[in-house]
Amino acid sequence: MRLLQRILNHTRNYVTTPKAEAKGLNAFITQPSKPLRSPDSDHHDGPLSMHSIAIKDNISTTSLTTTCGSSNLRSYTPPYNATVIDLLLKAGASVAGKTNLDEFGMGSHSTHSFFGAVQTLSGNSAGGSSGGSAVAVADGMATSALGTDTGGSVRLPAAWNGIVGFKPTYGRVSRWGVVAYANSLDTVGFLGRDVKSVKELFQVCDAYDEKDPTNWRPKTRSRVQQVVGKREKRRKLRIGVPREYNIKKLTPKWRELWGRTLKTLEQDGHSIRGVSLPHTKQALSAYYILAPAEASSNLAKYDGVRYGSPTAPDAASSTSSTLSASSSQSPASTHQVSPSLQNVGPGNALYTTTRGSTLGPEVQRRILLGAYTLSAEAKDNYFIRAQRIRRLVCRDFDNVFALQNPLQDSAAGQQDSTSDSVESKTDLKVDVLLTPTTSSPPPRLADLEAELEADPLKQYTADVFTVPASLAGLPSLNVPGPDGWGVQIIGQVGDDERVLNAGAIVQNMHWSK
Repeated sequence: MRLLQRILNHTRNYVTTPKAEAKGLNAFITQPSKPLRSPDSDHHDGPLSMHSIAIKDNISTTSLTTTCGSSNLRSYTPPYNATVIDLLLKAGASVAGKTNLDEFGMGSHSTHSFFGAVQTLSGNSAGGSSGGSAVAVADGMATSALGTDTGGSVRLPAAWNGIVGFKPTYGRVSRWGVVAYANSLDTVGFLGRDVKSVKELFQVCDAYDEKDPTNWRPKTRSRVQQVVGKREKRRKLRIGVPREYNIKKLTPKWRELWGRTLKTLEQDGHSIRGVSLPHTKQALSAYYILAPAEASSNLAKYDGVRYGSPTAPDAASSTSSTLSASSSQSPASTHQVSPSLQNVGPGNALYTTTRGSTLGPEVQRRILLGAYTLSAEAKDNYFIRAQRIRRLVCRDFDNVFALQNPLQDSAAGQQDSTSDSVESKTDLKVDVLLTPTTSSPPPRLADLEAELEADPLKQYTADVFTVPASLAGLPSLNVPGPDGWGVQIIGQVGDDERVLNAGAIVQNMHWSK
């Protein structure tokens, strides 16, 4: 995190934060005049016929622009739908619109958007980066929503808006058509008012897609299904409580609610066991090396030639960014860039001018951070070490779950053996982990700018409880608890069904006092 602090200090000299002047809740960037449906499906009989789905605006749609909350893509309309969009439309769902987000998914409060910050009725932060999707569901503008989760971008806004947010196992849901932030971390996630609606979306989208090389192939899916299918059937859960998640920054109220949740589950017959995940203490630092490194590569294409606007934005020319079939919300603000960036590069090159004027401050910071950690002088000291930490984090999780990781050779060997069990015999292993989703309630949006000015690193610590599961590619779910507190449930690779079932148990239980 010291490196991140150095980058923040450096970029303060030449990037300024845009002032959001959003109208209303600003949850949507683009909304069609009427919900969009597939002309090729009978939406009355489809399993998702009752779902009006809000789509995070970094997921490609042919009928609506896909801006990623950036001036750079403010008028971009993809030539194809993302695979998840086609699957949902085929299942009878309708598209309610494209939701606001932190630019390219980089942020924890949905304030880093060219179209202005996402607002909430309470005046609190909506969380990020899928804040628009979460607010759309929480306030009844859609029955459910799609988001993307890189380090907590579905679970964090779900927690702060009192709804359910699910990040599946990495590789189960196709990323084809999702604008990449960090390829090895990005996962399409689902938001809804209850676990049932989220589960319905996941079951439709949990399918092989040959266009996505990171998507599980049929052979892998069969292998995982066999391993998970052999686990011991239990009516009551063995729930793990990671000691490392009881950090100083966890507010007393949240710590008390965590204890109440565990007490209630124990009273209902579930067993509670303390576990240790020692390397998760370094997970956040590793994440903010790995994710920006991948982002610096992925965002190189937004140069005004391959993608993006080749000219600097102005408020007059960017008030409309959608097709005639849709209605658009004009940008609430433009990214402000200091004069020192207006004419950078040899001969005022198009590439540097475009990127300097159409990419926001937070995106520029992460590009700089990623480019540095991949440089020859820093790669061994930062990027390689972060990859090692990531492997250790994965090992920590494998050590506490009763179900063996079905993607590991040991699980494959167990699957082919004469034994019917693929679970560890020790009583110290657990079925799921239960942790807070966030370390504190959402901050007031009006106070956020001053708080981040005083402590710039604070925005990067909001994901402290969600990042470890992302690094390990594990399924994890936020379930709303009492008093606005979010419960995070984490499971073994491929054990998504158990995580969702555990979420339903937590959602329906009677809370102890």
